[in-house]
Amino acid sequence: MNHNLKKFLGLMCCCVIAFPAFSQTGKEKIAIIPEPVSVIQNEGEYVLPKTIVIAGSTKPEMKEVIATLRERFSVATGAHVTVLNSAANPTIKLVLNKTADTAIGPEGYYLSVTKKGIAIRANEPAGLFYGAQTLVQLFPKEIVSATRVNDVKWAAPCVQITDYPRFKWRGLMLDVARHFFTKAEVERYIDNMVKYKYNILHMHLTDDEGWRIEIKSLPRLTTVGAYNVKKVGYFGEFSPPGPNDPRDYGGFYTQDDIREIVKYAQDRFMNILPEIDVPGHSLAAVVAYPELSCTPGADQYHTRSGEHFMEFTKDGIKAGIDNTLCPANPKVYVFLDKVLTEVAQLFPFGYIHMGGDECAKNFWEKSDSVKALMQRENLKTQEEVQAYFEKRVEKIVESKGKKFLGWDEILEGGLAPDAIVMSWRGMKGGIQAAKMGHQVVMSPTTFAYLDYMNGDPAIEPRVYSTLRLSKAYSFELVPDSVNSKLIIGGQANLWTEQVYNTRHMEYMTWPRAFAISEDLWSPKSKKNWNDFFDRVEKHFARFDVAQIKYAPSVYEPGFTVRMQPDSTMQVELQTEVQGLDIYYSFDNSFPDNFYPKYTAPLLVPKDAFQLKVVTYKDGKPVGRMVTLPVTDMKKRANRRNDDD
Repeated sequence: MNHNLKKFLGLMCCCVIAFPAFSQTGKEKIAIIPEPVSVIQNEGEYVLPKTIVIAGSTKPEMKEVIATLRERFSVATGAHVTVLNSAANPTIKLVLNKTADTAIGPEGYYLSVTKKGIAIRANEPAGLFYGAQTLVQLFPKEIVSATRVNDVKWAAPCVQITDYPRFKWRGLMLDVARHFFTKAEVERYIDNMVKYKYNILHMHLTDDEGWRIEIKSLPRLTTVGAYNVKKVGYFGEFSPPGPNDPRDYGGFYTQDDIREIVKYAQDRFMNILPEIDVPGHSLAAVVAYPELSCTPGADQYHTRSGEHFMEFTKDGIKAGIDNTLCPANPKVYVFLDKVLTEVAQLFPFGYIHMGGDECAKNFWEKSDSVKALMQRENLKTQEEVQAYFEKRVEKIVESKGKKFLGWDEILEGGLAPDAIVMSWRGMKGGIQAAKMGHQVVMSPTTFAYLDYMNGDPAIEPRVYSTLRLSKAYSFELVPDSVNSKLIIGGQANLWTEQVYNTRHMEYMTWPRAFAISEDLWSPKSKKNWNDFFDRVEKHFARFDVAQIKYAPSVYEPGFTVRMQPDSTMQVELQTEVQGLDIYYSFDNSFPDNFYPKYTAPLLVPKDAFQLKVVTYKDGKPVGRMVTLPVTDMKKRANRRNDDD
């Protein structure tokens, strides 16, 4: 610790009037997510007084730092909180460095809790804000309650923390196009993100199912393009809507809504990254303005309601209707100039994401105008046609004073000169872009796709793949083969085809977003799965108090089924978490810890109908009971044999 910090901490003193009751701190290990750079736990604890004094600047940029501390330390505790520019004996002292401390950068902080008081020091208000989030995590879980909680000793362990982020880009993507989420719902999502030191919300604003942002110069984008037919079931398998089905499901953000969301995020030191997904995924735009399509008959199209219309094959993506903007049509670039003029004015962040993913080109192949473009511009493939489009779009984005960002498909056919690549199809696109000298945001499906199932398909809402918590935690953004300075950060993505409401949004986000936050913030050397999960369990308890939903799937086993040479089936169970005991039944009854305990792969009895399993930890049930029918076992065994 440097001498100035010692001097600073030595100034801290405060009279303590403790609440009666028991302590929640004890000698438990500190459970902070994401793990700080350095944590030194000392003897003793600090107990909040009944009157809490926060000393720190009351300048506008400090508004949310103060508001966070005022709310957290008054609502649940019932304490009176006073904020002063300075005080002789403050409870919490907030200090902005007059001379920047280069060790912690603009988002880092020092946090000290002694028996005499609390101090947070940083170079910028953002650092104080993140220090405040950490401070809240030091107190008992009831601190996050929305109502007063009695019989809790509001104490934090004495500790010295030094902390700063590993990456500057720490994001989550929320798809508001497939299903519309209101301004208030987005703001609640932001509230939960900043608790774990995320600083970018990527909003996927446009897609085949809806255009979600008001563009005043192009009103049909929202009057027509923001609505479809409500369907319930498995997205992608819905029946086509009938001609008389009401198209009233959806919505959009007015420009005032966007300004309010942006301001709400900025107050919490978060940027909003807008995404306008083109040239594919553009059906809502085509429905509003059919002249943007290459294909005759586009004036008969409707926004998608979740019915099947695309094939993902080894030979490429094929669409049943043309959901693309026409790269050979000059009107498309006039359209995008209008859109981006208004988008750039609404979002102060220096980047605009222009999509570029999953563009089905089968209608381009038939288009005379695209063929003429290829001949005129000497383009050999449809990938080069898309590259031509992307380069023109990059110039429009840059003309608005923004940087152009796209999914890794923009690499195909030649990358625009200053494009930033968001690598989603694994890490290879990011590696390729970095080797070409481009900046990269890593966001691979393998580690960071929150729309994937949390656990085994036997219990999760069915999606085409699984991302376990431990896999998300193993995300390492910087491959050995690239210049680490070009990897500016990463993010996790929540596509919402199967996410119909905010409770399920929370379920799909947490706890995997705990893991991603640590991947993005904490030093690589501090990563430790067992230690991380110990902390996750404590944050589960906090989420219970805060009434935030999360997936308990980490407690539930995965199933590997193999067909034996004698045509019997063997089932092997795997767990992510140490110390789990698995109990099972084949007799259709509900197992508990008095049933047989799993110790080795199981042979499925000849006439069994289903396997039921439940997990226990420390003698208590955790997770949920999982049922795997024998019919599903046979399918899994057959798929495994086919793969082999």
